Amino acid sequence: MHARMNNPAVLIPEAMDALNALATVTRKGVVPLLTLELVNLRASQINGCSVCVDAHPRLAKKAGETDERLFAVAAWRDTPYFTDAERAALALTEALTRISDRADPVPDDLWNEVSRHYDETALAMLILAIANINVWNRLNAATRQVAGVWKP
Repeated sequence: MHARMNNPAVLIPEAMDALNALATVTRKGVVPLLTLELVNLRASQINGCSVCVDAHPRLAKKAGETDERLFAVAAWRDTPYFTDAERAALALTEALTRISDRADPVPDDLWNEVSRHYDETALAMLILAIANINVWNRLNAATRQVAGVWKP
């Protein structure tokens, strides 16, 4: 396998700087790092981004995540391993990643559940983190970046 081209964010340093700056902002501790890595992994699974599906479990493990939870992310609704706050974040991740799958991408019941666990600042950080991983997934998918080349 080989990529179609270099990742656009690598080719355009200002884009890389912007995406990295956004990631840095979202990791300021308002939303737990492990939650962010679960979000990154789940969005990447949905989008079929092999680079991120390969990288984010490694990053999560470095942050202290367990194999048991990482293996269960794709089936988070049917496993007992996640907190209610993590479940809300994963549900929001799926809704925002699959935004065109329903007329109301983030229904009130989902919004209300996420809002029970995250204040407005944390919710803003979570939404920005979900948007950022979706950007990376789309850049990698469009250019067919190869999993395993980048090791965090």
